Amino acid sequence: MHIENILEAILFASGGPVKIKTLSNILNLPEKEVIEAASNLEKYYEKERRGIKIIKINSSFEMCSNEIYGEYVKKALDMDVKQGLSQAALEVLSIIAYNQPITRMEIEKIRGVKCEKAINTLLQFNLIKDNGRVQGPGRAILYVTTEDFLKCFNLPSLNQLPPIDNIN
Repeated sequence: MHIENILEAILFASGGPVKIKTLSNILNLPEKEVIEAASNLEKYYEKERRGIKIIKINSSFEMCSNEIYGEYVKKALDMDVKQGLSQAALEVLSIIAYNQPITRMEIEKIRGVKCEKAINTLLQFNLIKDNGRVQGPGRAILYVTTEDFLKCFNLPSLNQLPPIDNIN
């Protein structure tokens, strides 16, 4: 059995992230072997400068296009999420990323201005999501970033966000 080939087929067909635990169950292999197979695929794609790559996001693997060829992919798909975001939306997104879970009112307190439009834009791009509500009066929505946020900014996990002091 060629684990890498099967893993490649699963990741390609899924069209999104697949949990390591799920892959382990499908392949009937320990998670360690699944991670090793994914790592082998990553190295192969990198060495061969392929148009696709395998990325690890939190406890999942996903197949995606290689950023080296990003300009062509963007032309083909006619999209660029980061470019489509206003400065206000980027500010709100960074506040959420560094302070999640956070409410709209807490974001507005930090920014000093309303942010409902920016939040709606970020929700449309699936960069943030509703993560429940605050217990107590008003039951405000708590916002957190999504896996699409991690992919968009090429981050394997939130732990890879640059320290806030290093941001210009």
